[in-house]
Amino acid sequence: MVAGGGTPAKGCVAAIPLMVMNDIDEQLRVAPRKMVGTGPAVLQILPRLERRGVERGTVDLARHMVECGWRALVVSNGGSGEAELARCGARSFRLPVHSRNPLTIRANIRRLQRVIRDRDVRLVHAHARAPAWSACYAARRCQVPFVTTIHGLYGHDRNIIKRYYDGVMARGDRVIAVSDYVAEHVRRHYGVPDERLRVVHRGIDIRRFDPDAVDRRRIEDLAERWRVRRDAKVILLPSRGVGSNGHRLLLQALAKLPRRNFRCLIVAGSERGAQGTGAIEGLIGSLELGSRVRLIGPCEDMPAALMLADVVVVPSTAGFDPMSRVALEAQAMGRPVVATDVGGLGEALMPAATGWLVEPDADALAHALELALAMPDEARARLAVRARRFVARKFSLERMGDATMQVYRELLEGLAPDPEDPLP
Repeated sequence: MVAGGGTPAKGCVAAIPLMVMNDIDEQLRVAPRKMVGTGPAVLQILPRLERRGVERGTVDLARHMVECGWRALVVSNGGSGEAELARCGARSFRLPVHSRNPLTIRANIRRLQRVIRDRDVRLVHAHARAPAWSACYAARRCQVPFVTTIHGLYGHDRNIIKRYYDGVMARGDRVIAVSDYVAEHVRRHYGVPDERLRVVHRGIDIRRFDPDAVDRRRIEDLAERWRVRRDAKVILLPSRGVGSNGHRLLLQALAKLPRRNFRCLIVAGSERGAQGTGAIEGLIGSLELGSRVRLIGPCEDMPAALMLADVVVVPSTAGFDPMSRVALEAQAMGRPVVATDVGGLGEALMPAATGWLVEPDADALAHALELALAMPDEARARLAVRARRFVARKFSLERMGDATMQVYRELLEGLAPDPEDPLP
């Protein structure tokens, strides 16, 4: 029985009580040694396994490796993704790798060395800074290749200690960036040369985000719950990755829209609690948008929510957005996207073909939204075909998995990594 009362899947390390999660010897003893596949064993490491972008990508990559006959292991501080890893044939271990405490990081080095040697791990792949410190040192000591993926922008802090802490992500034998925009940032701020730098765009599950896989009743249930009239044009803002300035920009644009038969649904997710939600509600009231804009709670059925929308908007104003997963999900569902041209958002759509890329300006955003809402049915149908084909060709999970495994092969079948310890 798991601490908390749940019953884990067979073979899942979550069966070990949390009080002994630091005891990697016990976890290795309990976890079955036999795994699906006979290919190389790859260990991914990240702080937690929750339902966010980095965590989702880690689970998806582990599943892809297992499907290709490789052995996939994941070390984290635990989370809901552990059961999914067990179901797909991967193996997970719990360690306090989320901690930034230097003593914990050093203790994790020894624990990771045990995992690497006991399970014959051939390559270690870190997805975040705190676990990367332990993973880097453990990989070097065990003389196996070390790979990092940089999912966002950091490394330009003027604080010397902070820059040093961030810099571990640049020490991989290969450094993967999730977009061309992030790759340029890595070159500029980390000084990573092109021979070590690779771009692997994020991937989405096009089987889940498939219009044909969404039953009409699911869409109708959401429309009823969110009180959306049949004749209303729906603008959807999935809040993931959009800060408060983005919400403000969208609301200012909506106030400029000439049409009035629209409903804008803002899905909860990044309002930063009650204070942020209150600020958004206050702006909705001051702009007299209360009858046309609605804040809704977290949505567990995003494919159906996207199908309910006539247009999906990503109104970011921050230049550090690495890319937009939700823009990819919307296009996979055949929905036009209106995004602001900041950061790496432009890499996630085909301007003038699958959506609109505009300056972060209320007038420009309002104009693009009006064009999207006014699209004739025939043009909308053609856009849907182009959008889904675009995502399937460039941003599928299979493409992401294959590209990442190609990076692994470069190291496993090429020159051995430098065994020198990078840490003092």
